[in-house]
Amino acid sequence: GIDLAKTVFAVHGVDEAGKATLVKPKVARDHLVPLIAQLPPCLIGMEACSGAHHWARVFAEHGHTVKLMAPKLVSPYRMPGKRGKNDA
Repeated sequence: GIDLAKTVFAVHGVDEAGKATLVKPKVARDHLVPLIAQLPPCLIGMEACSGAHHWARVFAEHGHTVKLMAPKLVSPYRMPGKRGKNDA
């Protein structure tokens, strides 16, 4: 999953068994596309927001499947005081 923000993104990847395989709590905007491009095709989940559709198109160009989740469906997973890296 990717937590989208204005300048710094949080990326968290897990394998089929649920084991964390990619944990990047701070990825600069200009490093996000190269990071995602070097990954094998995978499923990327993001909370739907104003920039999510743009990023979904960019990631799809690199062979990934992108699922956008409505904020209403994401909010039950949030905990008080969580930061972006934990939202991913």
